[in-house]
Amino acid sequence: MARYTGLFKVSVTAADLQQRLCSVLESCNFNIVYQTGDYLMARERPGRVAYHQLVTVEVLVDGTTATDEEVQMHMVIRNEELPLQIENHCRQVYEQVSQAIMSTHYWQLIEAVAG
Repeated sequence: MARYTGLFKVSVTAADLQQRLCSVLESCNFNIVYQTGDYLMARERPGRVAYHQLVTVEVLVDGTTATDEEVQMHMVIRNEELPLQIENHCRQVYEQVSQAIMSTHYWQLIEAVAG
């Protein structure tokens, strides 16, 4: 099973983060499956790759360190594909989503750490 993680600290209010994060993920070809105040799960839309290669994104918002101006979120991107090659589908989607989070106009990126 392929699995990639990332940590992002962005300058946005916690109230605005969920809606804006949903927009970023939907622009990356994901459907929002489940969301609560501090958790979001999205699944890649089928049709481009085999079913076992479909990617799931889970984002956990760290409410303990959130302030009025900045929020930290932990992202896990995974699928059922074995990562036999460095450039596998899950890795490519991870790079795409990470780039979208880092370059979106919805917030200012403060810190990004790949896991």
